[in-house]
Amino acid sequence: MILGRRPDVERFLARPDPKINAVLVYGRDLGVVRERAQALAEKASERPDDPFDVARISDGDLESDPALIADELAAYSLMGGRRLVRLRLSSEKAQLDRLAASALERHAAGEFNPEALLLIEAGNLGRESALRRAAEKSPAAAAIPCYEDETGDLARLTREALGADRLGLTAEALDLFVRRLPHERGVARREIERLALYLGPGSGRVGDVEDLAEFLGSEPEASLADAAQDAFGGRLAAAQAGLRRAAAEGEGGPSAVRALGVHLGRLRRTAALRRSGAELAEAAKAAGVFWKNEREFLRQARAWDLEELDQLQPELLAADRACKQAGAPDRLIAERLVLGIAARARRLGL
Repeated sequence: MILGRRPDVERFLARPDPKINAVLVYGRDLGVVRERAQALAEKASERPDDPFDVARISDGDLESDPALIADELAAYSLMGGRRLVRLRLSSEKAQLDRLAASALERHAAGEFNPEALLLIEAGNLGRESALRRAAEKSPAAAAIPCYEDETGDLARLTREALGADRLGLTAEALDLFVRRLPHERGVARREIERLALYLGPGSGRVGDVEDLAEFLGSEPEASLADAAQDAFGGRLAAAQAGLRRAAAEGEGGPSAVRALGVHLGRLRRTAALRRSGAELAEAAKAAGVFWKNEREFLRQARAWDLEELDQLQPELLAADRACKQAGAPDRLIAERLVLGIAARARRLGL
């Protein structure tokens, strides 16, 4: 079965179904994959790091000994309790995908130790993956896809992590911090931990925008949010420089297109509110514009109307789909999109 909705995933992680004896956790965001797999491991075994209870298999192990996973699934825990077999696939070899799929199907069918849990971690598996199809179709298995965190996910992650250290951020500071966070869960957590150390764990401090200015340093200048703002403002050179800096920090084309979509969404909401009779500044505030960007945003909002923005929306959707295709030159696709947006902005007088 597939557990794609966040509430379903969270319920399963909190209380795994005992009828499920094989779980595949996979996706582009390996940080989320690791977190969810570890949460399941801790529920499945009282001693998730004990080699007597847990067997860890890498794709290298499986490649050198294809029978290893079956042997481990057939074994029983030496210390009593549930047996846990963890397979981590870091490559995309079709042979390994088929071997893992076969083991999952056989174990889900009850061929091995019924008290064993097979837990597989993998990267971004496509629909053609035999392993993914096997986990999705078996009633005794669960497939948990892990997508990159959205802005709301990162905001919740930040609040919860800081709250555990009796820390917090004002609404404006949280907005600023979250927009600068990478969307890979593991990297984002490290940045939040770094912020907690900066604010002082256990101090009860609530950081504001001024507190973040020193913490973030020059990082805001390299953000994709600023690159998107430059593109819609007709500043092509600045937008391209922002994309290059973001690329150097590991951000790819999908993230750039997403940042452009966020900025377009704010412009569109502002235009819609103005059409309903709202004042421009009031509409921009309701659209969630950060106060430091307000002046530039208002300049753009005067030029971009709903019709122009609606014509641009299909181009962003097409670029997003193109970026996510295997082997696509995603950064080049994003740069071409930025070029087109900046050219339109210039024609609008920006």
